[in-house]
Amino acid sequence: MAIRDLFSINRKKNAASLIKKSDEKHFPEGIVTKCPKCKTIHVTKEIEKNIKVCPKCTHHFNMTAHERINCFLDKDSFTSMDDHLQTTNPLNFPAYVEKVNADMAKTGLNEAVLTGVGTLKGNPVAIAVMDSHFRMGSMGSVVGEKITRAVEKATELRIPFIIFTASGGARMQEGVLSLMQMAKTSVALKRHSEEGLLYISIMTHPTTGGVSASFASIGDLNIAEPQSLIGFAGRRVIEQTVREKLPEDFQTAEFLLDHGQLDAIISRLDMRDKIATIVKLHVQGGVSHV
Repeated sequence: MAIRDLFSINRKKNAASLIKKSDEKHFPEGIVTKCPKCKTIHVTKEIEKNIKVCPKCTHHFNMTAHERINCFLDKDSFTSMDDHLQTTNPLNFPAYVEKVNADMAKTGLNEAVLTGVGTLKGNPVAIAVMDSHFRMGSMGSVVGEKITRAVEKATELRIPFIIFTASGGARMQEGVLSLMQMAKTSVALKRHSEEGLLYISIMTHPTTGGVSASFASIGDLNIAEPQSLIGFAGRRVIEQTVREKLPEDFQTAEFLLDHGQLDAIISRLDMRDKIATIVKLHVQGGVSHV
């Protein structure tokens, strides 16, 4: 191949790249969305219609708590709980309250988890949905309290409890008070289990730190969305500690399933139908059983 032909090919490739970038800029912000995995540009409304799953490569975009509720539970069946609870600043951490208030305004949530009761294909459930758009879904005192109350409501009503986790872990601004939520939520779930009631944990991207090490991993069924990052410590910390190079897919949902730490990986497109079937199989006469 002549050198001039090689330059010609490179010019064509560069031109194609520029056209793609140029086309993207022609659209107002929010009209189109580029998939971070396959780099395909989609009309944002089409992504939303597909419950935020890329139609080309099935990449799962992050969802807000309200979006998750709307696509998972029966229409207009959800009643939220404990929206009045609000975070304080027990350690006087600089600018903490201001950042929490900013996220409240941005997300419409009172904290990084939305809890309540609703129905799933006619069967009553209690649900908690963590939202990574609020302080990266980090778990502070209010998050732990809301999840605990939701579990206790499920136990009181004798209905299944379902949680969608998405979290960067315990919230450092609250120190040990945040870490205490790991034990508190787990104790509530133990009492729920002792009553013979169902608990389904669904881990989404990312589920890490103290959340992954507590209530996220102790479900009667532990399920994840595809390619979700799930783990406790960060990859670099582990590699430096064990002095070994970890597999490329380490801490992905697929890796955990292969090593027996998950029961199933379910696409978001199938999640509602499959979880509804599981709930139906465990519910008889309005009382859930494991």
